[in-house]
Amino acid sequence: MAQVDHGTVHDADWFDPVRRRAVPVRLYWPQGVAADARVPLVVFSHGLGGSRRGYSYLGAHFAANGIASLHLQHVGSDRSLWGGSPFGLVERLQGAAQDSEAIARVHDLHFALDHLLAGPRGEQIDRSRIVAAGHSYGANTALLAAGARVEREGRWLDYRDARISAAIVISAPPFYGESDPAKVLSHVSIPTLHITATEDVIRVPGYYSPAADRLAVFEATGSARKTLAVFDGGSHSMFTDRAGTGGANLNPQVKRATQDLSVAFLKMLFEGHSDTLASWPLRHPGIVARFNVAG
Repeated sequence: MAQVDHGTVHDADWFDPVRRRAVPVRLYWPQGVAADARVPLVVFSHGLGGSRRGYSYLGAHFAANGIASLHLQHVGSDRSLWGGSPFGLVERLQGAAQDSEAIARVHDLHFALDHLLAGPRGEQIDRSRIVAAGHSYGANTALLAAGARVEREGRWLDYRDARISAAIVISAPPFYGESDPAKVLSHVSIPTLHITATEDVIRVPGYYSPAADRLAVFEATGSARKTLAVFDGGSHSMFTDRAGTGGANLNPQVKRATQDLSVAFLKMLFEGHSDTLASWPLRHPGIVARFNVAG
């Protein structure tokens, strides 16, 4: 167990015996939670090649604001992809993007949530305030848990988790192999927050996605209440823990603004504090290219 500002960090190596799949997690827990108190929970899914240790700036900030944050590690698409022969990298990345791993990821989320709620911390989680979140591939995972559906061989694959009440979607690419985002995302009805940047371009070996794809995902999402924030400039990886990507000065500014925006969104949903969300661009002048609140 490690200490962070206003909270603690717990790592655990869980194992799903049904799927025979490891599900490592990191839990950011708020400090000083009373025994009879109930806290909101964010379940966070990393991008391609990430781990449970990533996005710590968000996990620690959630905990500092009284929100627990459970960060998953998806063993079929985690940092192990970068190991091994460089000649096999494209094949490993493409394999990780297939339906089987996308489905395994959302089952990781279901399992981890089941396990946490059944454990010693479970009684202190407010089951009406559970949010799915993720970056890049992890944003797709969060959207599947939020109600996105894909059609395969004439039937819909539906992995909606009814316990999820909202989603935070950072740098979401289109669903792999799908040409019509609305067909997949129109089924999402819960509130969503979409975060991206004008230079949020995905370039990995064997795959390219322009920044416009992030806007297409937002437009296609069926949520009646949805918010979009677009930073000016930046990069796809600046939303990870990496420092300097997207600009040495812009990177930390965007991280602070993303922390502020995510908490403002949750406080609007759970506490009705809409003014904090509406005034968010004013607190981060010069770095916001677009901001829309619908519903």
